[in-house]
Amino acid sequence: MRLLEERIRSDGIVREGGVLKVDSFLNHQMDVALFREMAREWKRLYAGCPVNKILTIEASGIGIACITAEEFGCPVVFAKKTETKNIAGDVYRTKVESFTHGKTYDVIVSRAFLGPQDKVLLIDDFLANGAALLGLIDLVRESGAELVGAGIAVEKAFQPGGDRVRAMGVRVESLARVSSMSVEHGVTFCP
Repeated sequence: MRLLEERIRSDGIVREGGVLKVDSFLNHQMDVALFREMAREWKRLYAGCPVNKILTIEASGIGIACITAEEFGCPVVFAKKTETKNIAGDVYRTKVESFTHGKTYDVIVSRAFLGPQDKVLLIDDFLANGAALLGLIDLVRESGAELVGAGIAVEKAFQPGGDRVRAMGVRVESLARVSSMSVEHGVTFCP
């Protein structure tokens, strides 16, 4: 998606250690007009697919997922990284290792919000090593829901996550696929 790529080129910052900082428009301060265009593109890409639930993981994917859910006319559910008194007991659970935070989380979704009747589209801001996406796929499969595919804002195509998930037969539609990045040369996108 050219609009997202242009925004990454103009406002994204590449940091040492393979970090692409896009917090000025994507995952801290949120450009809702950009999110709307991203959501419309996923709606176009998944036209004809019977999506009735959007699933993401807290926290950075929630804003994008909400706007996308509006486009699809369905609810959004987000997997929580911590158990609370409100959500405990009857949950689907998996472990997810966070590249950004260097931690492993127990990720949960209440069984009340995900089940065999659901056709699920996963939405997230980044795909790098694939841990978060693989965790969401685990939750969908555990619930008996049908996985329609995944919509990713930014995929680091030079890392193994996208290939790993696609090799599982999961459809992944990434709006900006980064082929390389460096502090010196910035970001290069896949054709």
